[in-house]
Amino acid sequence: MQTSFSFTATPEIIFGPGACSEAAMKVAGYGRKLLLVTGGESHTRSEHFGRFLRDLENAGIEYSQVRVRSEPSPELVDKAVKEHRTGGIEVVLAWGGGSAMDAGKAIAAMLVKKGPLCDYLEGVGSIVYDGERLPFIAVPTTAGTGSEATNNAVISRIGRNGFKRSLRHKHLMPDLAIVDPLLTLSCPHQATASGGMDAFTQLLEAYVSSGASPFTDTLCESALPGVIFWLPRLLNSEADSVEGRTALSYAALVSGLALANANLGAVHGMAGPMGGLFAIPHGAACGTLLAPVTEKTLEKLFLENPGHPAIKKYAHVGHLLADRSQIDTITACHLLVEGLYRWSTNFAMPRLSEYGIGAHDLDAITAASSNKNNPVALERGEMRAILAQRL
Repeated sequence: MQTSFSFTATPEIIFGPGACSEAAMKVAGYGRKLLLVTGGESHTRSEHFGRFLRDLENAGIEYSQVRVRSEPSPELVDKAVKEHRTGGIEVVLAWGGGSAMDAGKAIAAMLVKKGPLCDYLEGVGSIVYDGERLPFIAVPTTAGTGSEATNNAVISRIGRNGFKRSLRHKHLMPDLAIVDPLLTLSCPHQATASGGMDAFTQLLEAYVSSGASPFTDTLCESALPGVIFWLPRLLNSEADSVEGRTALSYAALVSGLALANANLGAVHGMAGPMGGLFAIPHGAACGTLLAPVTEKTLEKLFLENPGHPAIKKYAHVGHLLADRSQIDTITACHLLVEGLYRWSTNFAMPRLSEYGIGAHDLDAITAASSNKNNPVALERGEMRAILAQRL
């Protein structure tokens, strides 16, 4: 854990059930010409979205719409920018899941830049993005990625030579995040499962990260109990619980703030490259890898550095997951791993083979994978074994 640290600026945050009723008024504070980036049609058919459109009209705000039906590609962003560059857009608002928010961030940036998006992507282009963009508002309708509170936009080109890379700058953080848990009530069961696992993974990886600080630890510790308590219940018989949806929305928001400042670990270091090569949803990739990555990381920590501070953090989460306080550190860590495998089964986290991934693909995935800020480095062979376990 870092005792000296910096913390990137957060968006203005409006959080709570009913928060989306303020969206149109907030848009008006930035301008009268809006580009609205939306996700799946199920969300845009909701009463909340209909009310938002009526509020825009009543406020005299003109809007155009871009739909994002999958993880955003460079081509999708470039097409949207070409169609709307001369339209006098003053503000961009994304209403949807992580894909819509990532697309919205990138479009808000590229509307004021020249050339294609790929020129500015980390590890792809040669131009360093300077953070210039139009005002951007994020309204998440799922609880998972935390993109409403991160300073990057994840862009994918899926295929044999594909990639999953970021447009990144501290100024890419949204100006405003309106987080209304009521918008997540319409999330399908599997979207709740994969989103919840994504948020939990981000919280856990940021918590034990080598880049963690007292500030990010406090954030993670405030959100972990809620997601641990409510995620199984939301996926069982309490899907309509506003209290549970609020806890999950808070966990997703906090996970974005934490990852932007502490960075993540080997789960995301493997899930990212995998998502560039195969059309596997990001939350599903994280959910299926979390248990074996955590197991291998703890095994190496106990073997190589049994005094590592991450062990106590893993044990703390193990206490929460097992709902037991009077157990020793080693037992708590074992219970954490057992609990994560149980979640993987109970929440129907997919096998990699369901997305066309075979044994012959594992070398390519591991070659592109990284440890990021994992508390201990996993070797290529260990990563390959984890992937093989989840085929």
